[in-house]
Amino acid sequence: MATTAASLAAPSTSTSSVLLLRRLPSPPAPASAAFARRLGPPSPPLRRARLLLQVALTSEVSSDDVAAEEAAAAPKIGRRVRVTTPLRVYHVLKAPDLDVQGMEGVVKQYVCVWKGKRITANLPFKVEFQIDVEGQTKPVRFFVHLREDEFEFVDEE
Repeated sequence: MATTAASLAAPSTSTSSVLLLRRLPSPPAPASAAFARRLGPPSPPLRRARLLLQVALTSEVSSDDVAAEEAAAAPKIGRRVRVTTPLRVYHVLKAPDLDVQGMEGVVKQYVCVWKGKRITANLPFKVEFQIDVEGQTKPVRFFVHLREDEFEFVDEE
């Protein structure tokens, strides 16, 4: 009987506390020295960063060129387009791996001009599409950025 009572007794707290108080080994010195070197001065010197900022602010683009570019793109906004090149998009959650070739959408925005300044957008036209997804009551809207050679304008009759 004495053996069964001893086996049913709660475990000693001294063994579990020893396990909890064990310390992790400290990292070796060479690794911590390398880490300290990595946190040193920033890679581009401040002088170079100031120079790059100055070059970015003093671009040689006149406001007339930007206005002309924006005026040339203005008639394209709001027109229906059809995608002519094979193009897959993966950012539509309701329809992953969607091929938009042949789909029709509406040009919503020209993004090469932002706040009156020219920016270097690789895909300058923002086009809105709508697809019907099974199990959804309303069509799913999504946007795709396209180059001008990736779509054609649909003649509205």
